[in-house]
Amino acid sequence: MTPAEIRDALFQMRDEPYRAFQVKLIPTIDPDAMIGVRTPALRKLARQLYVAGDAAVFLDDLPHSYFDENQLHAFILSEMRDYDECISAVCWFLPFVDNWATCDQLSPQVFRKHRPLLLRCILEWLDSGQTYTVRFAIGMLMAHYLDEAFEPEYPRMVAGVHSDEYYVKMMVAWYFATALAKQYETVLPYIQTRALEPWTHNKAIQKALESYRIPDEHKAHLRGLKVRAPR
Repeated sequence: MTPAEIRDALFQMRDEPYRAFQVKLIPTIDPDAMIGVRTPALRKLARQLYVAGDAAVFLDDLPHSYFDENQLHAFILSEMRDYDECISAVCWFLPFVDNWATCDQLSPQVFRKHRPLLLRCILEWLDSGQTYTVRFAIGMLMAHYLDEAFEPEYPRMVAGVHSDEYYVKMMVAWYFATALAKQYETVLPYIQTRALEPWTHNKAIQKALESYRIPDEHKAHLRGLKVRAPR
């Protein structure tokens, strides 16, 4: 299918109430760039295009004009089973990602089988200076390196990210909240020593307190570690 044919297919799946919901949920996107296609429909189309070998021209057709095209692009990449093909396509796409939803829904499963190679790219993405590339890097550390692949250097890498961008700071907070659930003893010192800037520190604690994976005794301790953010 050509990019134009794919765009036509997306408009045929348009859901106006869902579009209105998305406009409120993702305020950084121009409402005129929202088609309003529901996620299950996008995932289904992505799978069909990838299996049919019908996505190559669309993946090269960047930048896309619509948010839904970016979403579809992310879901196609997430279907890829060859690591080299996938990582090349992800690196090509990341500079065009312009919102948190596309960033967070780009999650190739093939990465799990290639963590040492992926880590090299994560280090480059963290240093990119691009909001959603940095957010994606932190998200990959959270998704793939907080369980059996965890190393103490990884939270140190995330704590070293300094940005005024809301969507980066929020991902740092999300990472540490998740890390407190999975690697509490190793990660707690970052909260105790206030290694994060005040807003991110408090947001990490807030998200940790909302987590069902953190026991009550840990939450009680974390409540006492909040700081007064500067005005």
